[in-house]
Amino acid sequence: MNKHILKIHLCPNAKKNNICGIYNNEYLKISISSPPVDGKANEELIKFLARKLDIPKSDIKITKGQTTRNKIIEINTDNNIEKNLNKIWCTQEDSNP
Repeated sequence: MNKHILKIHLCPNAKKNNICGIYNNEYLKISISSPPVDGKANEELIKFLARKLDIPKSDIKITKGQTTRNKIIEINTDNNIEKNLNKIWCTQEDSNP
């Protein structure tokens, strides 16, 4: 089982779900259309990451930041997600000045 840690800066109530770039040189900034009410934005974030990384939602857990914008995400999976992770990071790094 491979373990990966992602630092996410979540922006709820957005027009659409999207990876926006790098926030504060430390976090991957992700916008989510769901509101930050009753964990809806967190649930949508997990669904979004599962789709982007092509893994089951059950492999993704928010370990820190349940009620804040800055979150620590733990991904435990048998799937090889390095290629998808690199694609996400490289695309965002190339788009920043």
